[in-house]
Amino acid sequence: MAKLSIVVPCYNEQETIPLFYPAVEKVVRQMPVETEYWFVNDGSSDQTLAELRKLHDQNPERVHYVSFSRNFGKEAGLYAGLEATTGDYVVVMDADLQDPPEYLPEMYQEISSGEYDCVGMRRTDRKGEAKFKSFLSNQFYNVINKISDTKIVPGARDYRMMTRQMVDAVLSLKEYNRFSKGIFNWVGFKTKYLPYKNVERVAGTTDWSTWKLFKYAIDGITDFSEAPLSIATWIGGLSAFIAVIGIIVVVIRHFMAPAGSAFGWASLVCIMLFIGGVQLFCLGIVGRYIGKIYIQTKKRPIYIVKEKK
Repeated sequence: MAKLSIVVPCYNEQETIPLFYPAVEKVVRQMPVETEYWFVNDGSSDQTLAELRKLHDQNPERVHYVSFSRNFGKEAGLYAGLEATTGDYVVVMDADLQDPPEYLPEMYQEISSGEYDCVGMRRTDRKGEAKFKSFLSNQFYNVINKISDTKIVPGARDYRMMTRQMVDAVLSLKEYNRFSKGIFNWVGFKTKYLPYKNVERVAGTTDWSTWKLFKYAIDGITDFSEAPLSIATWIGGLSAFIAVIGIIVVVIRHFMAPAGSAFGWASLVCIMLFIGGVQLFCLGIVGRYIGKIYIQTKKRPIYIVKEKK
């Protein structure tokens, strides 16, 4: 019998864990698989770890958890969960039940046929989500798919079932700054996406604010595209070209109208501020990439485990 590993990154999910486990169990017990759970407590400040300990005590053979020494982020939690799994197939799910468990049998049927290496879920709408957040999300997919060779399916979730071969390929990428949506596509393998309508959280509140999602999107762009560096180069080149044109205009005006050649200090200050702003903007882009290189060269661990059972 095939073994299915279920990875669940958790951060302040004390309210959802008692609802998540029975909901998933109801589905997987009807599937022809042996199952194991790997919950990852990402430095939660509530009673998430206590809830995981209860689950483990009730089912020590099937329910396991990894608890970090502090909050390392969802990407680290996902990586730690994948690293701990032993199943032939691995599925990643959120504890808030926004990833409907009822799709697990269909996902397993598709992947066990041998035709696909990965079966993912793709949201077809964003009902219940703030319109501004939905707008930013849609724009992110538009931008990254235009500037990156690694294409990301709009609406695709981390909720996906993968073969052991694909999981091992994902784990072989040891980069510290991780963007799993891009990594899942970068490693290749044949993937099928199943559409579904958006589902709201069963309890609690999301920790993903608009600002955090924006920063996450910037990480995704800089991890999988060099386009921002090209933009900085083109902006610098354009500024230099405009400066040369300006010099030519000033020289011509000086000889044609010497008396009126002065432009005034206000215009000069504006030009200096504009050029300075462009330079700082370009330096910021370059600095973003250099910062990632700096962190990577430190070779710090992606996460630190405090407790594991």
